[in-house]
Amino acid sequence: MSIFFSSVLAVTSISSFLVILILVIDLIINNYPNFDININNKKTIKVEGGKPLLFALKDKEIFIPSACGGRGSCGYCKVKVLNTSTPYLPTELPYLTDEEKKNNIRLSCQIKVKSNLNIEIPESLFSVHQYETKVLSLTDLTYDIKQVTLEIEKDQNIDFKSGQYIQFEVPPYKLTSETVYRAYSIASAPSDNKKIELEIRLVPNGICTTYVHQYLKVGDKVKINGPYGEFYLRPTDAEIIFIAGGSGMAPIKSILLDMKEKGINRKATYFFGAKTKKDLFLLDLMEDLMKAMPNFKFIPALSDLNADPDWQGERGLITDVVDKYILSGENKEAYLCGSPGMINACIGVLTKKGIPNEKIYYDKFA
Repeated sequence: MSIFFSSVLAVTSISSFLVILILVIDLIINNYPNFDININNKKTIKVEGGKPLLFALKDKEIFIPSACGGRGSCGYCKVKVLNTSTPYLPTELPYLTDEEKKNNIRLSCQIKVKSNLNIEIPESLFSVHQYETKVLSLTDLTYDIKQVTLEIEKDQNIDFKSGQYIQFEVPPYKLTSETVYRAYSIASAPSDNKKIELEIRLVPNGICTTYVHQYLKVGDKVKINGPYGEFYLRPTDAEIIFIAGGSGMAPIKSILLDMKEKGINRKATYFFGAKTKKDLFLLDLMEDLMKAMPNFKFIPALSDLNADPDWQGERGLITDVVDKYILSGENKEAYLCGSPGMINACIGVLTKKGIPNEKIYYDKFA
């Protein structure tokens, strides 16, 4: 047995040595100079070589959407790179279609700047900005969801569409040695462009969520950038179906508040999934919105069939509840916010009802 453990220790030591050696060699050999990045044939910037393109652009205050903060797990940070010979990485391939690969689309968090690059990005990203904010309040909505209200400082205003998201920057602390950022939907109405609300759910060992729930204090300074996203209400007369769970409440709350302020009276039903009653929140607000908007209906449902015997509302998976209430998808469009699994399941139900994929909108945060 001692021979076995000695062998394991020897292999582990050799592996650790090789990892360190590779890192040292990379630092010595790959001491990259600065490189030029030409953007849309309109603007050229000089960036630090060796960095992922996503972060090199961010250093120059050009912000590419990235729901996962550059971990390669969301597929949002796509850019067109016209002149790179770097082969596609296995981490990129699951997020790219054959057509995108033919058109030189890359994940900017996965491709490193090792030469001068010519890239193309949507013109709208030039209007994305970084904002200095101050924490105005921290409110526990549930045992694991905290509402964070941020005030935009200096002379800046943040102009966004209800449903869009920002990226929240976390400084180095116990769980990270470097600055990281994560995407969170804005929960407040766009009419107040001097502050925003976020609803952040605690994820065990999550770098950003742990920081928000355990370290962030009222008065702290926070950097954000945005806004991003195509998740906003389309100007049609179609009946609206909202579906969310947990902190997926945020963008739909923003849309509903915006609808109320603008007097948009389209028929709308909001299906909200929770496990138990303690996972429900903002019920009073939903009641107020139903009173103010006669064509709006809020339907919460508990998925734990045995919990809360006094519960008089719907029970079951939110997909089952949607299936029960939605008889036909004719002249309807849907807005979904939740886990990728929930979104995929809901898309399956809605398309079977006749709602086409192009009328189902979501930001599929990973």
